[in-house]
Amino acid sequence: MRGVGTGGCDITLRGMRPALPYLALIATAAFVLSPLVTDPFSGFDPDRFPLPQTEPPVQPAGYAFSIWGLIYLWLAVSALFGVMARRADAGWQRMRLPLIVSLGPGAAWLWVAGISPIWATVLIFWMLGFAVLAMLRAPQTDRWLAQAPVAIYAGWLTAAAHVSLGVSMGGFGLAPPDIAAVLCLTLAAGVALTILHYRADLSLYGAAVIWAVFGVLVANLGGSIMVQIAAVVALGLVGLAIARGLWAGQRARGL
Repeated sequence: MRGVGTGGCDITLRGMRPALPYLALIATAAFVLSPLVTDPFSGFDPDRFPLPQTEPPVQPAGYAFSIWGLIYLWLAVSALFGVMARRADAGWQRMRLPLIVSLGPGAAWLWVAGISPIWATVLIFWMLGFAVLAMLRAPQTDRWLAQAPVAIYAGWLTAAAHVSLGVSMGGFGLAPPDIAAVLCLTLAAGVALTILHYRADLSLYGAAVIWAVFGVLVANLGGSIMVQIAAVVALGLVGLAIARGLWAGQRARGL
């Protein structure tokens, strides 16, 4: 027998459905435009930590952050297409609520990162969790306009959240920076491998993780051998998981 509270929640969610495409567009616009109203971000301020982190080994090389241009553009195109052509599509509707919950608070991340690395780390893991949920709910149809942009976003966040954790661990003396980097690369790879094990079709998600981890490898060339080895192992394992998924997809299509 359905309780009163549950029934009220169902009614509320049903009432929200017509607004979800527009809320997704608003959340996406706020997220995409947020860099225009905040100071440029090139890493946490070293002075925000008891142990200043000037060149944390877990942080990718600067060029790797260029992926944000692709993420912003693709998410914006997706949100616009969703409003214009897929307002009532059931698959898109299932994806929209967790995406809104990720992008909406995420619009404040750059501002939070300039003030508090701890809260920025908490927020980016929040963003990651709901981004992954949105990705898993994304419709198989319209793959390049629904699943693909969310997968790239979730993949980068998988790495970025653990980078934030690694920098914070080093900055607050929870682990030496090299150890923190190895631990967080291992955790990020573990998350990616788990997702790719159950959803082998999410190759773009894995590609975004590889882009970030390769950036960590580049940043550590000539530096920590330990971090280089961890990055190479992570790249190899995630790359194999992607290859496995592509091979399985080809077999399923009879190619």
